Amino acid sequence: MRSSSFFSLQSLVLALIIIGLIALALGGYLAPASRVLFKPLISAQTWLALRYQTIQNYLSSPQDVARLRQRNQELEAEVSRLQSEIIDLQQQLAETRVLSALVDFARAHPENRYVAASVIGRDPSPFVKYVIINRGSDDGLRRGMPVVTAQGLVGRVAAVTAGAARVQLITDPDSSVNIRLEPTAAEGILVGSLTGKLSLDMIPQEASVQTGNLVLTSGLGGNYPANILIGQVANVDREETDLFQTADVQPTVDFSRLEIVLIIVNFRPVDISPLFPTPGAP
Repeated sequence: MRSSSFFSLQSLVLALIIIGLIALALGGYLAPASRVLFKPLISAQTWLALRYQTIQNYLSSPQDVARLRQRNQELEAEVSRLQSEIIDLQQQLAETRVLSALVDFARAHPENRYVAASVIGRDPSPFVKYVIINRGSDDGLRRGMPVVTAQGLVGRVAAVTAGAARVQLITDPDSSVNIRLEPTAAEGILVGSLTGKLSLDMIPQEASVQTGNLVLTSGLGGNYPANILIGQVANVDREETDLFQTADVQPTVDFSRLEIVLIIVNFRPVDISPLFPTPGAP
């Protein structure tokens, strides 16, 4: 009996203690004591968690690095593909612009018939004097035919094969073009040079030549049709003691960036040199 009553009393005391502790905890009276008691446990738990995370990261890092490398390679390949597409689109856009300008030029000069050609080779020297195009005698090209772009005169066909041709540029030192200046209508001869510089010669002293005058083909000499734009007068050299004036010309065509040209196939050059008297001839 006594042991049973003693056990009941212990149970009652224990219950009262538990209820008291709960009440104190709910009232916030045990907070300082709980901090003191649980702080070492929390520190130990934090230390163990950090070590566990470190070990887990160490074990999983090789796989993560491999995945990152693979993803990086995939992204680099995608960037390269997109860059190639951008370059192709830019080239197509540039070609479209050139072709559009050539079409406009052809429409503005309906009296001529044209064959378009791409530049496939250039003079290897630093001063470009000729280019190779991908059209030849099979396409109706003949030696001497004028070559133009939407900007103006390029030169003329100097040699032809079945599928290609060499174009002598007007910058070549052996090139000469009879020209007319606008608006003065003064005439002269355009010549090339070893440096690619274009100059005017044989301009009469009495002719009024000004910087900015347009330079066009005159049609004289039988080598080129008339009224093809060449460029503008850049500066004039006039000496009273000289028989003729000279001038430098800024061409409208950028010869270093020729890509597509037009050949005037319905023009046949005329060789008039046999009609000029030679020295000593009767």
